[in-house]
Amino acid sequence: MTPSQQWTAFRTLVTREILRFSRIWVQTILPPAITTVLYFVIFGNLIGGRIGQMDGLAYIDYIIPGLIMMTVITNSYANVVSSFYGSKFQKNIEEMLVSPMPNYLILLGYTAGGVARGMIVGLVVTLISLLFANEIVFAHPFLTVLVVLLTSILFALGGFINAVYAKSFDDISIIPTFVLTPLTYLGGVFYSINLLPEFWQWASKANPILYMVNAFRYGILGISDIDVTTALALICAFIVALFWFCLSLLQRGIGIRN
Repeated sequence: MTPSQQWTAFRTLVTREILRFSRIWVQTILPPAITTVLYFVIFGNLIGGRIGQMDGLAYIDYIIPGLIMMTVITNSYANVVSSFYGSKFQKNIEEMLVSPMPNYLILLGYTAGGVARGMIVGLVVTLISLLFANEIVFAHPFLTVLVVLLTSILFALGGFINAVYAKSFDDISIIPTFVLTPLTYLGGVFYSINLLPEFWQWASKANPILYMVNAFRYGILGISDIDVTTALALICAFIVALFWFCLSLLQRGIGIRN
């Protein structure tokens, strides 16, 4: 394929992915917005008033970056895992694989679709959070956008891996339910790890989501429990590793040809 043809194929796939979730916005965009409002009302206003401050900030302000990141992670992952498995289930992924379209473009197209949904939902949640926040300063705007974009890419790739190995619709919910959700809730969304005993602080540092949440919190509020440079390096390393692994799965036809 010529570069022009490759760009057309990539653009078509990304457009299809965006139209796919935007047409059912009541199921893909509205629920995270409603859930976030409930988090702010319950944790921010009702419970937050009793907790007081966290790291010198009002509790509702402290949890805003974590809630935004949690939404981005969930939606980036969910979009790719549901879309790619749906293509497998409907048997139309074979048509794409036998086309001249390179495997890396297929992977990039699905990933871009997941990133698009994650970023759109993240923006909606951010706008909602401004209605509840006391003081949000966006201390490092460029870093904020960079971290959320890299995190969205990472979990879109994770969703692709889940979809490749899934053999039923039940399989695409196992990882989000039993792995992703616990890691997210234990990733410093609602608390600072400095409140934990020393052992559990070290245990928490084995959770990769902790680094993403704290790097994003540093970008918005200027505070973090971990080194931001380490967090960025970790995220980038995971992206490279997962992209290579996803591409190898496509090239070998794992979960598709058999």
